[in-house]
Amino acid sequence: MNDNISIVIKKLAACSLQLAAKNSQLTAHSSWLKSCSLWLAACSFFLFSCKTVKKVEQIQEAITKKDTAQVVVIKETPVVDSAAIVADIMSKVAKNKIDFNTFNAKIKVDYEGAEKNDNYTVYLSMRKDSVIIIRVKGSFLGISAEGLQLKINKDSLILVRKVGEKYVMNRSISYLQEVTEIPFDFATLQDMLIGNPVFMSNNLVSYKNSNSQLLVVMVGELFKHLINLDKSDNRVLYSKLDDVDVQRNRTCDITFSNYQPLGTYLFATNRKISMAEKSKLDISLDFKEFTLNDPLKYNFDPPKNYKRK
Repeated sequence: MNDNISIVIKKLAACSLQLAAKNSQLTAHSSWLKSCSLWLAACSFFLFSCKTVKKVEQIQEAITKKDTAQVVVIKETPVVDSAAIVADIMSKVAKNKIDFNTFNAKIKVDYEGAEKNDNYTVYLSMRKDSVIIIRVKGSFLGISAEGLQLKINKDSLILVRKVGEKYVMNRSISYLQEVTEIPFDFATLQDMLIGNPVFMSNNLVSYKNSNSQLLVVMVGELFKHLINLDKSDNRVLYSKLDDVDVQRNRTCDITFSNYQPLGTYLFATNRKISMAEKSKLDISLDFKEFTLNDPLKYNFDPPKNYKRK
């Protein structure tokens, strides 16, 4: 009988030791899980707090032991002002912004809208901050001819219709906004034609730096603007504008390609523009001729016998 009791006591002691070992393992495992959870929480806080670049913070985590628990200590390194990041990125864009006195071009334009597809030849002359002259040749009412002429100044425009109902129309520069439903002013239109990015903002909200490209998102008063730069020479590859006003839901995608030398600059001779709101409009620009700082090649002389509107 005593022998049986002794055997039972020994078995109970062995079980107690096994349970103690398991409990120790579970305690260590629980501590490890707790540490991982804290680490993930710290990372999640970091990721979500970096939605904007008001501050650029480097978070260094250090795990220290205190008793049997593990805690995550978040140490903030010196803060870098986001203005420095913005200034650096904007300087990259400004480096390739084309400056000019005059610009002449011949452009093949393909147009695809909801109701009509067509192609035109556009002749363009610009004097910086002064005048834009556009002459459009194509098929108008079944007639192949120069059908439109347009002269745009900083505060007004004159349009001449030369086929069908012939007339001369004088309007303020705001007429461009009424027709296109895009907030064009003279400077914006000038930049778009020369190939400079438009609707830029210093309100940088995020960016991604890869081996070959820099992707930047900025938010202005009217548009959220995503711009993609080639890091090798800071060329603009892609620009996407989305309306800040979700009720409008305007969007515009511009792709720049086939860069060619233009003086000391690189000039995108091919551009694809896709705009959409209630309907979609696709425009392809293929620059066949282009010169910088030569005398204006195309003039504007509205016929005197056309009726005025």
